[in-house]
Amino acid sequence: MPGMTGDSADSLPFMKMHGLGNDFVVVDARVQDWAITPKVAKGIGHRHFGVGFDQLAVISNGTGDAHLTFFNADGSTSAACGNATRCIARFLMQESGKTKLHLTTDRGTLLAEDVGDGLTAVNMGQPQLDWQEIPLSHELDTLELPIDGTPTATGMGNPHCTFFVENVGDVDLAQFGPGIEHHALFPERTNVQIAQIIGPDHIRMRVWERGVGITLASGSSSCATAVAAVRRGLTSHKVQIDLHGGTLHVDWRDDGVWMIGPTAHVFSGTLTPDFLESIS
Repeated sequence: MPGMTGDSADSLPFMKMHGLGNDFVVVDARVQDWAITPKVAKGIGHRHFGVGFDQLAVISNGTGDAHLTFFNADGSTSAACGNATRCIARFLMQESGKTKLHLTTDRGTLLAEDVGDGLTAVNMGQPQLDWQEIPLSHELDTLELPIDGTPTATGMGNPHCTFFVENVGDVDLAQFGPGIEHHALFPERTNVQIAQIIGPDHIRMRVWERGVGITLASGSSSCATAVAAVRRGLTSHKVQIDLHGGTLHVDWRDDGVWMIGPTAHVFSGTLTPDFLESIS
């Protein structure tokens, strides 16, 4: 793997980005094919011994404008990451001068648009509502799972389990999240959302991400929560979702679930050959 020898040419450039505090390390592999492994991703993701991130994203050449691959902080992979997709879309639009992009992911092809005022929109595709697609361990009604609190299961290229509660502040998410993430109903684990309905177009939400833990925001979780709220008759199709890191707007349309919000490219840096050797 490039970056594993003592040659300075094998240093690994990266970008640090975030969407509402949901933070990412982004590696651009379009010119040089950096083969990021789960072990290397986990090493980079350590917040004390590495750089730290909620997800790592690799940009590579694809059939569209680019292909995106995602790793969680524990080195596991994810087919989707909404906020990272928005961040990278903003970077690629600034680079190319385009205002619309087609980005391929393991979730499928996602359309990204510059909607003005510094905001970026991504169509995360139609939600997966069938138990096999999410997936669940066996056939169940995904609207109300047989778990205390009767949460709703939704797939957005990754699995989600959404609980609707009276007050999100009353839930000890650090205690509650791991048990649901690893619940037997979810063979691939799940992201966990605690959602509070503020009004017919307004949701307050907290997130436990699989392979990461508590995060300040999550794009795919926001989409899943919006879909779950519509299915349960709690909100309209277009909602504002307030997270600890800020606000996203989600609109479940005929062509998919659109997510709109700000992005930030915080800094660019280089991982040294010695560090890469130590985590390989």
